[in-house]
Amino acid sequence: MISNFRSDIEFQREKALELSSQVSRHLAAGGKLSIGDCPPINPDPAKRSEIIDPATILKRRKPLITRAEREALRKLAEAL
Repeated sequence: MISNFRSDIEFQREKALELSSQVSRHLAAGGKLSIGDCPPINPDPAKRSEIIDPATILKRRKPLITRAEREALRKLAEAL
C-alpha cells in the first residue's frame, strides 16, 4: 500500500525508535512497566449543580403593549 503520508511515517518512525531505546534503558536499569486501564473515549459530562442562585435566574420579558395602549400613547403624543 502506498501512503500519501510517507514523510510523516518516517518522522514518526524516528520517534518510535527513540522511545523504544528509552524503554529498553529503563528496563535495563531495573525499572518496571505497568499497563493501566485505558481512559474512556467519550467521558461523561461534568455534573451540573443542583443549587440555583436566585440572582442568576433569568428575568422574564415584559409583555408587549396592546393595540389599545399603543393607540392611547399615540393620542397622548399628538396632544403634546
